[in-house]
Amino acid sequence: MLVLGRKRNESIRIGDRIKITVKEISGNKVKIGIDAPKWVHIDREEIWIAKTPESLRLLVESEGASK
Repeated sequence: MLVLGRKRNESIRIGDRIKITVKEISGNKVKIGIDAPKWVHIDREEIWIAKTPESLRLLVESEGASK
């Protein structure tokens, strides 16, 4: 996992088409803005877990662990 530090209004780019910007920091909460093409599915993790079959979650998690 790559960990990057950012301040308010600073951004991170993922490839040419995705931009993540820190919009607000308040205590231990951070609001982020995500600019991405409409075909890129974006969910909070708890939403993704709730709607993804367990077998697919296990596959994705195991691929992440091998990096």
